[in-house]
Amino acid sequence: MSSWQGKSRGNKLGYRIFVWILQNFGVLPAYLVLRIVVLYFFFFSYKASRVLYDFYRRRLGLNFLQTVGKIYRNYYQLGQSIIDKVVVMAGIKNKFTFHFDGEDNLRSIAGMQRGGMLLSAHIGNWDIAGHLLKRLDTRIHIVIFDGEYQQIKEYLDSITGQRAVNLIVIRNDLSHIYAINDAFKNNELVCMHADRFIEGNKTMTSTFCGDEARFPMGPFLLAAKFKVPVSFVFAVKEGNLHYHLFASKPRSYEHLEKGAVMQEMLNDFSAEMEHKVKRYPEQWFNYFNFWQQS
Repeated sequence: MSSWQGKSRGNKLGYRIFVWILQNFGVLPAYLVLRIVVLYFFFFSYKASRVLYDFYRRRLGLNFLQTVGKIYRNYYQLGQSIIDKVVVMAGIKNKFTFHFDGEDNLRSIAGMQRGGMLLSAHIGNWDIAGHLLKRLDTRIHIVIFDGEYQQIKEYLDSITGQRAVNLIVIRNDLSHIYAINDAFKNNELVCMHADRFIEGNKTMTSTFCGDEARFPMGPFLLAAKFKVPVSFVFAVKEGNLHYHLFASKPRSYEHLEKGAVMQEMLNDFSAEMEHKVKRYPEQWFNYFNFWQQS
């Protein structure tokens, strides 16, 4: 089973078509067209569908028909998340509603004036969460792999305009480490996905959905090194036009011995991630063998 390569799928023409529909007809007609597009991925994305099938059948214990339905729904909600990102960031007229569960927790971190690490996963719609975090009145940095195809990224940037958050791109020259360090020194918040890694990167293991799984070491190492408070943040969709943002209470691991800090942090994160995955199984956009050990 191949591992994640740090790249997202899609093509520029597909984005253009959906942006045109959004600008002329709105969100719900775009969702209708999406149902047709999703059929292609449902029938022809064999490797991704095999991973989803194993997850829903083996890990969640669903029957065959439930599993097939979940696979289709997963692709459909992935498409919705991309559409919604464009709508919100480009300021296209919409009727989205939002509930921020734990906003006080993030304001508490910002008020500590120490900087803070927000850890998330590929569950729901992190781009929506990043857009909402501007309400905190503190600068937000999102750390990303430079995995999107450049033409698609440039096209989306031309549509969505200036971002509400600053992007820190992970690079081989480690310049992102200095950018993260500067952010913490300025008492700002840094957001990272902590559920994917590119093969060859250092990893740690924790129990997730019944088996040991590998997680990237980087996010936990950074939070431990800079001794900043940590919150686990997820933005999930509930209904066609409503988003629910979760942010856990700030956690500090300074009371632990140095060798135990990262593992305890990872165990807490994997437990919270498992809870969200089981509650919103169609919104975990994972298409590689998460439990692969080598």
